[in-house]
Amino acid sequence: LESAGLPTVGIYVRSFGHIPELMGIARALVTPNLMGRPLGAPNDPKRQLEIVRSALALLENPVPSIVEFDKPYRLPPC
Repeated sequence: LESAGLPTVGIYVRSFGHIPELMGIARALVTPNLMGRPLGAPNDPKRQLEIVRSALALLENPVPSIVEFDKPYRLPPC
């Protein structure tokens, strides 16, 4: 897609944060979330939106990059 002029971005959990570089992914956001929850816990739309916006912001940069999302993951109270 990138070679056809369509910018892409992936969202990965830290456990798989090495994969974008191995695969040559142009832009990736690595989150500190639990495996299986790259956008965070269910029913946490505020954090999920923050992660998606951070990922989309990577599309503004023409230089490929792998960026860490720097907010720590906390399980929501039960």
